[in-house]
Amino acid sequence: MYDHNNNYTDNSFNLYQAYSYSLLLQVDLTSFSYAFVHQNRLMVYAQNCDLDELAHPKQLSEILTATYRRVIIGLPATGLTLVPKSLFQEGHVADFARLLDVRQDEKVFAQALDAENNIIYKTPEHLASAVEKFGFGNTFYNARGWIQAIAGSRPSSGSLYLDISRANVQFLYFQGKSIRFYNTFEFKNEEELVYFTSFVCDELNLKPKETTLILSGEVTIDDKNMKRLGDFFPKMEINGIKVLELPGQIPSHKLLSLSALSLCES
Repeated sequence: MYDHNNNYTDNSFNLYQAYSYSLLLQVDLTSFSYAFVHQNRLMVYAQNCDLDELAHPKQLSEILTATYRRVIIGLPATGLTLVPKSLFQEGHVADFARLLDVRQDEKVFAQALDAENNIIYKTPEHLASAVEKFGFGNTFYNARGWIQAIAGSRPSSGSLYLDISRANVQFLYFQGKSIRFYNTFEFKNEEELVYFTSFVCDELNLKPKETTLILSGEVTIDDKNMKRLGDFFPKMEINGIKVLELPGQIPSHKLLSLSALSLCES
């Protein structure tokens, strides 16, 4: 029943023990991924699941209707802005949201992102409705855990962090313990990926030959994206942060943004 999208299932996994598991759901604009975690150990994960299963579960009905110890949902943004906590006021969320050009078919969330910033973001209404049954109190911006994991790794001011998916790249840069830059871009090919990476470096006054790109997500040593980035950025590393206990055959960088949702707390 669980094999059609599964990428990994631990031999000891038992859905009848769901009450002792945490369920991580990471929703993207075209699909979603999920993971079961037990005492910081990955039990199951699956990627690229049909979004319709969230709203109208069929093949995943047992998984999505079970009772869990904890459920954490990451939602995507079609627009976002960071607001320093010193400037944020709950009563002014609507004013900040005007910067996002919110449509009628979008829903706005305002949440803490880290110790210094709140994030205000919009997401498609149909995605918000699909996860509402789990409680919006369990919902976070889907990169919050990734950002938190990197923040806890003592990031260097000489490093630019990228998380790459099939058509989207996230950039994160720290100065000291504070976020100096965070943004996301859609890209179609390796040339556009290089363009946006160069653009971000220009914005931050980072020199390509002196900046280390630290990559996570759908990236493999010497794939076309890494090869093209390497033509301009000679210093690159695969992100080595490990949030969960993983089986040896799963590279931690590929699951970093999903597994890091486990760090999110309401």
